[in-house]
Amino acid sequence: MFLVERLTRSQVPNEQKWDLTDLFSTRQAWKQELAAIQQDMEQFNRFKGNLADNAFILHECIKELEVFQQRIIKVATYANLRSSADGTDPECQQDSAKVAQAMASIDAKLTFINLEILEIPSETIDNFIREWPPLSTYRKMLTDLIDKKSHTLSPKMEELLASLSEVHDSPYMIYQRSKSSDMSFEPITDETGKKLPMSAALYEDRYELTAETSIRRKAYQSFVKTLNQYKNTYAAVYATEVKKQVTLAKQRKYQSVTDMLLHPQQVTKDMYLNQLHVIQEELAPHMQRYARFKKEKLHLKEMYICDLKAPLDPNFNPVTTYEDATALIIDAMGVMGEEYQHIIKQAIEHRWIDLADNVGKATGAFCSNPYGVHPYILITWTDTMRGAFVLAHELGHAGHFYFAGKHQTLFNTRSSTYFVEAPSTLNELLLADYLLNQTNDNQMRRWIITQLLGTYYHNFVTHLLEAEFQRRVYDLAEQGTPLTATVLSEQKLAALSGFWQDTVSLDEGAGLTWMRQPHYYMGLYPYTYSAGLTVSTTVAQTIKHEGKPAVDRWIEVLKSGGTLKPLELIRKVGIDMSKPDAIKQAVAFVGSLVDELERSYK
Repeated sequence: MFLVERLTRSQVPNEQKWDLTDLFSTRQAWKQELAAIQQDMEQFNRFKGNLADNAFILHECIKELEVFQQRIIKVATYANLRSSADGTDPECQQDSAKVAQAMASIDAKLTFINLEILEIPSETIDNFIREWPPLSTYRKMLTDLIDKKSHTLSPKMEELLASLSEVHDSPYMIYQRSKSSDMSFEPITDETGKKLPMSAALYEDRYELTAETSIRRKAYQSFVKTLNQYKNTYAAVYATEVKKQVTLAKQRKYQSVTDMLLHPQQVTKDMYLNQLHVIQEELAPHMQRYARFKKEKLHLKEMYICDLKAPLDPNFNPVTTYEDATALIIDAMGVMGEEYQHIIKQAIEHRWIDLADNVGKATGAFCSNPYGVHPYILITWTDTMRGAFVLAHELGHAGHFYFAGKHQTLFNTRSSTYFVEAPSTLNELLLADYLLNQTNDNQMRRWIITQLLGTYYHNFVTHLLEAEFQRRVYDLAEQGTPLTATVLSEQKLAALSGFWQDTVSLDEGAGLTWMRQPHYYMGLYPYTYSAGLTVSTTVAQTIKHEGKPAVDRWIEVLKSGGTLKPLELIRKVGIDMSKPDAIKQAVAFVGSLVDELERSYK
């Protein structure tokens, strides 16, 4: 059943919106705090030129900076969440611009803190920590900062770059603003001639998942038609983002833009390439087999890119409502313990989640984490069972961020993006395992397996092929190749065809799907989904066999936040990501799911 029309934000019932009063009671209160932080940044002037004097001064500065950053995060999050909920609202657009301007000014004014710390010899910092033990709280922060020393420019240049942060962030802002506010899609018609609304969110969260082939393919044609109208503009925007990264990598004396983008993730190039190469080489045969199997069962003459998410059993959709899905997730997370379940219940009951579909809302799903408040989740709920897994995923982020925020100071909360998708994908695997344990019904088990395969398709195929596309684009950019819409579409098609071979028919529209994701404006983020799912696959198996001891180790990892590098953090649960073994095991598990699915039809 499809929506008759999309609501405006003002028409959405409050219970379907997140409650932003936990951040600020009113927009006026937010405006006052925005003004206050711009005045209060002057308090740091007293530290200028003094950070190397002694341990106490260095500790006081970092501690005050941490409190100040917490205020900044609240202000920025409030504006970003309002804009994500309705990017068409001029007031939201104005507030986002105000925050961007303020952040650029603050970053420039406070750049001296990092630069002065970089001038302090490592031995002196070690001595400071011995002399003043409270400073040890920030040991990893200081170590990570010093690690960037060889790539740091002159003080004047760093201050200039910081002052231009709003400009540097503009490609992403332009992309998001255009996608949420300007893109319009032609409505489609069902078999009776009835018009159905069409949007990017509706395509990705509903039509692409529908069993009705004609609706699915009409929606796809409407989708790519609009993408085609924006391809040259988006190519120029994305090319600007890539040129920025390439230029910064050269100026900061990195061997490549890939090395620069991996540096803050604290990941070796081998760890990065293992994800790209092992999954593409070893997973492709399993997923090609799955695509051929789905083509046969759906009675399709051709399998197109828009058919890959179609349900294998269109007449079986066991849970569809938001209320049923959230109750199911709470029960499934029982294995994680009462404390973890309580976090999820709070998120559901206290409106941490924005689930409406309205005009101007950002597509996809995310979990924002304003330190000292609580996480906020954006999804677009469209009554598909796949939505239960998406929500479980985002609640996995929420549980992780909540634990880290509760047990760590602000500067020690954020783990590497290489790890951050492990807690989220683990929730999806736990949900699937819970459902499998609840039934012996062959049809139900088949449906659950397809949901699991949907998780691996999303993280091991969709995002991994985004990463392959990125790898190709950065290579071309460093060679000086102009990144036109044609070039970008060719590279996207090459990445897709290299993986799917002749099992999926790829039209020109498939090449335009590089325009779908905002991840390309977030550095080397797409490949980390596969890294996180690799970790969570092993952890899920361990929890299944060991129970509480494995859960306890995992909860401790979540509470560790960003106090350890990803390799060290993951080793706490017995996984060595410096080797490809865990990736190979995860790929083999996907193969076993396809095997079981095929057996279920015999």
